[in-house]
Amino acid sequence: MEGLERIILRQPLFAGLAPTIASLVSGCARNVRFEHGQVLFQEGASADEFYLIRQGVVALEIQAPGGTGAVISTLGIGDVLGVSWLVPPYRWTFDARALEATHAIGVDARCLRSKCEVDHDLGYELLKRVAAQLVRRLHASRLQMLDVYRSPVT
Repeated sequence: MEGLERIILRQPLFAGLAPTIASLVSGCARNVRFEHGQVLFQEGASADEFYLIRQGVVALEIQAPGGTGAVISTLGIGDVLGVSWLVPPYRWTFDARALEATHAIGVDARCLRSKCEVDHDLGYELLKRVAAQLVRRLHASRLQMLDVYRSPVT
């Protein structure tokens, strides 16, 4: 697991954390691979794992009227895929699909949540970091909406 601990500490979500925390996280982690077009999770399903993307691109999608998926965001190297694991009811609010072969660290959410319940300092640190991810994504969504709804120049 020593190699996985080093990889985890290099991920932006965990950068700068103490090695002891990396050890706790790596105890819940595994390497995963997704093929092009593979669905990683679907809206409404149990959010039992989240991913630290090491290589590849993943689309977050919502189901538009008529049953077609609409891409609302794409995530790549260094991004965290899935934040619903941290907040009850622990259900995905989007679909996720690999747009190309993707390598990631999968973190068992139940395992990590139980460690956060025992170690509140760990839980608080993770909550702050995940909240920062959410703020960045909300800001990016805001900019995207402004761009989409901007009046054409005449």
